[in-house]
Amino acid sequence: MKYHVGMYGGSFNPMHNGHMECILKASSMCEKLFVVISYRNDNSDVDVKVKYRWVYKLTSHIGNVKIILLEDKLKTKAEYTREYWEDDCRKVREAIGEKIDVVFCGSDYDENSFWNVCYPDSELIIFERDQYNSTAIRKDIYGHWDWLPMFVRPHYVKKVLIIGSESCGKSVLTVNLAHHYHTNYLEEVGRDLSELSGTDTMMLTEDFTRILLEHKAKEMRLTEFSNKVLIEDTDCLITRFFMDFLEDGNEANENLAEAIAKLNHYDLILHAEPDVEWVQDGDRSEEIAANRKLYSERIEKLYERFGFKCEHISGSYTERYEKAIKLIDELFLPESGR
Repeated sequence: MKYHVGMYGGSFNPMHNGHMECILKASSMCEKLFVVISYRNDNSDVDVKVKYRWVYKLTSHIGNVKIILLEDKLKTKAEYTREYWEDDCRKVREAIGEKIDVVFCGSDYDENSFWNVCYPDSELIIFERDQYNSTAIRKDIYGHWDWLPMFVRPHYVKKVLIIGSESCGKSVLTVNLAHHYHTNYLEEVGRDLSELSGTDTMMLTEDFTRILLEHKAKEMRLTEFSNKVLIEDTDCLITRFFMDFLEDGNEANENLAEAIAKLNHYDLILHAEPDVEWVQDGDRSEEIAANRKLYSERIEKLYERFGFKCEHISGSYTERYEKAIKLIDELFLPESGR
């Protein structure tokens, strides 16, 4: 290798393919490469732990990359004067503890940039970074989806939850939407488990525990491989509703359901109204069938209790599908268009 110690730095807000290519090339040219992650502790920046994991996932298989964190306490670039340049440079040099032979940067910098001015004893190598631009990505994440490495995308995957009482077309709509967006969907985990005894009225307490845990675990796994959005058919609060309806009454399961609900976040919740024809599919409750509006309202009140707001979809199956697509598409608009 040509160089002993090299350095590459960036804010990675977010990391994109340009950053990725620069780091991979730089790591192949040094015995040691130090990647400096600049971060801010405010809402303008991605959490530093998320950034760290991105860099780690990219480089852990290489073996010669070390990660350094550098906090940026300034609010604007205008405040970033030569004095702060030199202070940051000192911190980086102290963290590395060795002579820096080469500094790498992308072509969005030039020879008069921070890197060359503050590291005059190091060679400067500027990699062509093609069209990739962090500012453009931040303004329109989903319009630049292909610019994001696969391990970065899960951070930006939207979650859409579909809820409602029985026989509202939730399951069919979930699959149809997943096909439309070329993405994953999370089926109603409790459906198969509720039939282990042939009827949901004879479910065991541990069946509910398993439904709650499996649903959350599957959601986390599917998010890792979803394309912009993950479509979910019901969640822990629907399970909580059926625990009450079936009079399971297990306090530990109730606490578990509510704890998971407090962890959950959705970008959109679609509440399917009970105005389509009732279909007796398997072991659906005739009690719910006779009081569909009542139980639909109870479900919504349960979600409201945990601070979730719902968008109502109703009408024919086609009307529901089209309304859902319209609402989901709005999630992908650039910040200026929302």
